[in-house]
Amino acid sequence: MRRRDVLSGAGAAAIGLGISTFPDRWVRAEGAPLRRLLVFTRSQGYEHSVVKRLGSKPSLVEQTLTDLGKRHGFDVTCTKDGTVFTPRELSTYDAMFFYTTGDLTKPGGDGGAPMTVDGKAALLGAVHGGKGFVAAHAATDTFLTAPEDRYTAYGSRVDPYVAMIGAEFIHHDSQQEARSRVVDRAFPGFEKLGESFELMEEWYSLKDFAPNLHVLLVQETEGMAGPHYKRAPYPSTWARLHGKGRVFYTSLGHREDVWANPMFESMLLGGIAWAVRNVDADVQPNLATAAPGYKEIPPKP
Repeated sequence: MRRRDVLSGAGAAAIGLGISTFPDRWVRAEGAPLRRLLVFTRSQGYEHSVVKRLGSKPSLVEQTLTDLGKRHGFDVTCTKDGTVFTPRELSTYDAMFFYTTGDLTKPGGDGGAPMTVDGKAALLGAVHGGKGFVAAHAATDTFLTAPEDRYTAYGSRVDPYVAMIGAEFIHHDSQQEARSRVVDRAFPGFEKLGESFELMEEWYSLKDFAPNLHVLLVQETEGMAGPHYKRAPYPSTWARLHGKGRVFYTSLGHREDVWANPMFESMLLGGIAWAVRNVDADVQPNLATAAPGYKEIPPKP
């Protein structure tokens, strides 16, 4: 591992977001093992502003997650170095957080060292074997299924990473205010969201949803502007089991102001707490009832 590229929870700057106190069960109990989260923000494709570092200063995503760890009892290590993905290194973490783009085994993008093919296999094996996986926004624009026909459903032929995270990015249209319907307010971090909320964001249109998704938020498409939303409502945030591992993903997180939103922070903290097994939740599959038209793919513009 190239140590100059790694930011630990002890050394990275933190930002205060003024979030309210979370339930005690989410915080590490006295004497319990310290949960460790590996935050990976390499961009082989487009680099979002929220994961861009300015010199040695951590990105907004790195700062936010580091601050959450300091306040809620888990350790955060941030990197853009793909060589950390080895079975030995991953064994030291309880979960991985991804905000990434592109084929991470290839060079380019932000200049971070690529994963090896074996490193990708190590990641997938670690999650299947019981590690947690938490991801936001562009993580579904990562390891797209070859030959990358964004308007084709691949079903069981999706890339193994897509099968693990639970869906694949199609495209997005202009940022706009849109409504998200809350499906499960019993899931950690979702208790106070209400039945729905509206937010200005860059909304991802997604496809090839894993059959065992436990949908948490549904993207309501009625009234949205742009061809990629000419479809039935579809999942935008979910939890799922992958082998013995726990996977949490939300398509939110493009904008800086979203990362400063206490509602988004609550969802992230709940997803992390569940993924690292600090709290349990009922994640029975509900895809067909939560979003009956989930298979619809918008026509190619």
